[in-house]
Amino acid sequence: MLSGRDPGSQRVKRGKHVSNHPEKGNVAVGSWQQETVGGHPCDLFEPSEPNPHKQAVIYLHGVHLEGLVDNQPFTEEFDRHGLVVICPMAARSWWTDRICEEFDSSLTAEQHLLENVLPYVQERFETADRQVGLLGTSMGGQGALRLSYKYPRIFPVVSAIAPAIDFHLRFDHDDETIPLMYPDKEAARQDTALLHIHPLDYPLHQFFCCDPTDHNWFDSVDRLRMKLASLGVPFEADLETEAGGHGFGYYNQMAGVAVGFLAERLEKERKRVV
Repeated sequence: MLSGRDPGSQRVKRGKHVSNHPEKGNVAVGSWQQETVGGHPCDLFEPSEPNPHKQAVIYLHGVHLEGLVDNQPFTEEFDRHGLVVICPMAARSWWTDRICEEFDSSLTAEQHLLENVLPYVQERFETADRQVGLLGTSMGGQGALRLSYKYPRIFPVVSAIAPAIDFHLRFDHDDETIPLMYPDKEAARQDTALLHIHPLDYPLHQFFCCDPTDHNWFDSVDRLRMKLASLGVPFEADLETEAGGHGFGYYNQMAGVAVGFLAERLEKERKRVV
């Protein structure tokens, strides 16, 4: 583990139940259900024993659109910490503030999170400001970091697993959505997480990790580590654990660390602002 401190209107539709208390040994954990928020589907997890401080997490999925409904490692960690978790579905939007027709012709993924998903969580579960953490994998990992860098006072706590930071590199590799959102590769690069870091205004609690055998994305994650260290921005990172490269084998291996970080730091942030 590395630490760096050098030194629109909201439309909500209640949906059907998805998962009936999956069993962890002989102990029942929380349940998943489907919701419609702002006209788009979301998976929602409610723990068996909610955190008394009503802390919550927004999970941003990867480019293959895999959710966490049937994922035991993440579900158990969410339940262990009593976290409400919402997983909005936003197609291959890369969680940017650019229109992705595959997602919505008039609403960006970023706008959807800020204007629909976040207010929905805070209103339904009475979650306080700065008590909603961001969690993401791959495409969603870079999205979580990017959003926390752009809005550190809204999202001061973030965990990113295998973040695909240099997504602009896909521009010339037959990517189907990025070339429709940006005029050229350089425009996409200018919108990556690295270019949104502010040395004086940053998320106070950030964790990221990447398997060193993840050949597509490790170098960009390592550059993020170096940039944050050079700016004196605090962070925690694991760039050493190997668990199969890029994919859910690795994501599941890191679930406990990433979710545990969110739970610990949301509580620390709660005590800091009281």
